[in-house]
Amino acid sequence: MDEGNQTSVTEFILLGITNLPQIQNFLFITFLLFYLFTLLGNLSIVTVVITDQRLHTPMYFLLGNLSFLDFFYSSTTVPKMLSGLLMEDKRISFQSCIAQLHVFHFLGSTEALLLTSMSYDRYIAICYPLRYHVLMAKSVCIQLTSSSWIIGFVYSLSHTILTSKLPFCKLNKVSHFFCDIKPLLKLACVDTHLNESLVSIVTGFVALSTFLLIVISYVFIGTHLLKIRSSQGRRKAFSTCTSHVTVVLLYYGTAFCTYLRPATQDSLEQDRLTAILFTVITPALNPLIYALRNKEVKRSLKKVFLSDTVFQRIPA
Repeated sequence: MDEGNQTSVTEFILLGITNLPQIQNFLFITFLLFYLFTLLGNLSIVTVVITDQRLHTPMYFLLGNLSFLDFFYSSTTVPKMLSGLLMEDKRISFQSCIAQLHVFHFLGSTEALLLTSMSYDRYIAICYPLRYHVLMAKSVCIQLTSSSWIIGFVYSLSHTILTSKLPFCKLNKVSHFFCDIKPLLKLACVDTHLNESLVSIVTGFVALSTFLLIVISYVFIGTHLLKIRSSQGRRKAFSTCTSHVTVVLLYYGTAFCTYLRPATQDSLEQDRLTAILFTVITPALNPLIYALRNKEVKRSLKKVFLSDTVFQRIPA
């Protein structure tokens, strides 16, 4: 193990999405547009949540945190992927690779915890509306968000340390468009069974536990909605949850498919396609899913950025 701790690899080569030059330009333009929309959409939501006093509520505080996270989450991987599609140089230094891995899993796990906090917020809002501002006081919101960021950082740090200590002797071609755990484990020149088990167990625990808490929240919400006699009242109450449910399904569906499977060559190829969804597409869709279905956010966007005529045709 003493020899193994001395890695001879100083840089990695990211193989990217495809090596077919005839579609690289098309993919570059497509993903660039998605990335620009991600930056614009999430930055817009953060801006209106900060500037509009009417949005200084627990729900929008959590939404602002989610948009702030998505802004950087996509920026962790997409710029390097775009440069790989445009240029032949696909190298990344060992230190930059490990840093990218850490930030990616730090923000990804934090998002899972924030989505769990948002489900708790919806549970309190629907089941205990009269006590909402007491149970979701400013101090509670700060504790929920700060604990999400801290736990996400610690969780990612464990993966980062163990991966960085692995010896990489000769192989340095990463079968991905960014540095992720499973592709790097395939390049190590020692047995990585412990690391693979850690990915499955620890990541599985974080993903399943947060998902289970979200499901429990919606079981209570559903039980409460069944007690509401008015069908219109039920629809109005649940409409505040549909955006969150959509984002949860997108996020956890891709996470389960990617990190709870063994790292075979076929699975790594599938992971590259799945990763496009949660690094490129989902962060771009989140602002649309939340903003365009929310009257308050739409009203604030009109006030801060655009004239009323731009949004007149968007249904509430």
